[in-house]
Amino acid sequence: MKRSTVVILKTAVWIACLWPAALLAWGAFTPAGLGPDPTAHIALTTGYTTLMLLTITLAITPVRRLIPALNWVVKFRRLLGLFAFFYATLHMLTWVALYNYFNPHAMAEDIAKRRFITMGVAAYLLLLPLALTSTNWAIRKLGGKRWNRLHKLVYVAAICGVIHYWWQVKTGVLLPVPFTIAVGVLLAARPAMAWRQRKKTRRAVVA
Repeated sequence: MKRSTVVILKTAVWIACLWPAALLAWGAFTPAGLGPDPTAHIALTTGYTTLMLLTITLAITPVRRLIPALNWVVKFRRLLGLFAFFYATLHMLTWVALYNYFNPHAMAEDIAKRRFITMGVAAYLLLLPLALTSTNWAIRKLGGKRWNRLHKLVYVAAICGVIHYWWQVKTGVLLPVPFTIAVGVLLAARPAMAWRQRKKTRRAVVA
């Protein structure tokens, strides 16, 4: 792929990823821009965007293996993953600052009493080491194998995120369904692709 094409695509990805944050910033300075409950709107937008970007990030590896022509999408995996963490951090800060006013006792009580908060905090803590080790320096220090094992936590974080969403919405609300299906398919895709690769390797050895 030409360098100019990569630059154009990366610019488009940056714009698309920053768009939800830009809309929130614009709404904050617009009368009634964030609706009757601004805090809930910010929490919903940042949480939804986190799950969406996390799901897209997880989909990159299966897509490039199934469609070799799309191998170039791997160039955007780290960027999308970091944007997912960016929105996860905004989501967490919404809870810390706007719901609990930085009160540690209120936060501890919230975590203990409300299971969806517990699951959300767990998801964020799982994403934190992945974001901190997303640099080339971290890959060299950890080594490829250890780095890959560590970054498989992203699947656990995604599961926690989906559960957090289900436990947060009211009974009968089906907004988490698309994420549940997508993450379930992506989880099933990993062993399926590993089995396919082992089968291909055995055939090559026999040949």
